[in-house]
Amino acid sequence: MKVAIFDSTLRDGSQGEGISFSVEDKLKVVRALDALGIDFIEAGNPGSNPKDQEFFDRARTLELKHAAIVAFGSTRRKGIEAKDDPNLQSLIGAKTKIVSIFGKSWDFHVTEILRTTLEENLAMIEDSIRFCCDAGVEVFFDAEHYYDGYLADREYALETLRAALKGGASTLVLCETRGGIIPSEFERITRETMAAIPDAQWAVHAHDDIGTAVASSILAVQCGVGQVQGTLLGIGERCGNANLSTIIGILQTKLGYECLNGESLEFLYPTCRAIGEVANVRIARSMPFVGKSAFAHKGGMHIDGVAKNPASFEHIDPTVVGNERRLLMSEVAGRALMLRRIAKVVPDLDKDDPVTVTLMARLKELEAVGYQFEGAESSFDLVIRRHLNLYKPYFSLIHYQTIGTAPYLDPDSTATHAVVIKVWVKGRSAIAAAEGEGPVNALDTALRKVLEEFYPTLKSVHLTDYKVRVLDSKEATASTVRVLIESTDGTESWSTIGVSKDIIQASWSALSDSIEYKLIKDGVVPNGECEKEI
Repeated sequence: MKVAIFDSTLRDGSQGEGISFSVEDKLKVVRALDALGIDFIEAGNPGSNPKDQEFFDRARTLELKHAAIVAFGSTRRKGIEAKDDPNLQSLIGAKTKIVSIFGKSWDFHVTEILRTTLEENLAMIEDSIRFCCDAGVEVFFDAEHYYDGYLADREYALETLRAALKGGASTLVLCETRGGIIPSEFERITRETMAAIPDAQWAVHAHDDIGTAVASSILAVQCGVGQVQGTLLGIGERCGNANLSTIIGILQTKLGYECLNGESLEFLYPTCRAIGEVANVRIARSMPFVGKSAFAHKGGMHIDGVAKNPASFEHIDPTVVGNERRLLMSEVAGRALMLRRIAKVVPDLDKDDPVTVTLMARLKELEAVGYQFEGAESSFDLVIRRHLNLYKPYFSLIHYQTIGTAPYLDPDSTATHAVVIKVWVKGRSAIAAAEGEGPVNALDTALRKVLEEFYPTLKSVHLTDYKVRVLDSKEATASTVRVLIESTDGTESWSTIGVSKDIIQASWSALSDSIEYKLIKDGVVPNGECEKEI
């Protein structure tokens, strides 16, 4: 059974708070979605801004394997002919094979928002779609606010769909635009609508304002809807759109539908990560299927169960969606996990080796002073290497100096800091300076700047998250702080930790661990000339 996937990350997703795509960004997202096996990519409104028009001009040169690019726009304005409407002219000018046209299906919106008559709205829908069809373009009709419209005036909502079909629309998209319809009502209205117009092709488009967009979309498929719309990471207006990464995971692993045109579901996780990078969106750790914590286990009983049989606590094998199992280091994890973690570094270490006992003691010592490795396993891997004398530094800090400036004359401007950093690396000292929005940003920039000459792979590394937690607030400004940072090189993410009474020193520990973990991961071998007595 096939369900078509219609991704609106570049249109509806770009309307989410803090989201902005350049033309180059949009082209990258299109390539990634096409490689994943998505059917339709709604890429913007060519009549709304020059950037979208430029995108459509450039997108025509893309050689796509699976996806059709869709241009988006509204019905004609009231009181004019479709051929004279600039928006519709832009849709045709985009030269896509498919356009998505939205029109009002809720009488309230027709009379109170468009300020026109119900009859004129029906004419606007039919005229606009016929104009595009006559130009040789396939039209999907987005019945905006359909579910609210159905509850307010069932017959009028159905008439808007019939007007779209009369105009030549190939697919009717039932839009739950406000995102407030509960799933049982969503299912009822979908079934009744499909029964009232039995010969149409159907799609569904849900928003997530009450957190049920995924559930409603799945129910619509079970009603017989053949196309699901949403955004890959759930981004969009207000609380976002239906999350396609979750919907695809459920449809393929639980219900046996094909969604990705024969492409492997194991590309779901890396594609989500790649698009999250382009959109500058941090994927929630708890996001189903593709979150970092989706298959993470911390409790000793959970870890023991998963070690014996993963099905005890995992609903699918994480590798099916390209994710991985993570066993989190903590004082409640137990000796079994410690052995597994050591085995990643030293595979042939005997399970009864006393080093395991001493490492457990070291873990407890570190956690007693504020370290917490469940979210920073990369730092703990370095602890293991240092404890087993398998660690050779890639660089040594000689000193750093931070200089801050406060914007007294302009309270709306951002405070800037400068950092000068000097390290010993590959047998000589190296120095760099950098500015940043705060001392940690400047320190991060300077550290990578001074090391990239020696280790070029660091050019791909940047921070994606930075957290600070005060551990003993009763000591006020003398409190110990824990710094947790997440880094990425565009294909993989990792987390490291630092603890100190000095926030910059704690940040330095986490940053330097991040750099060293990246170099170890890449197989870079230290040359033995990176340590110097200071």
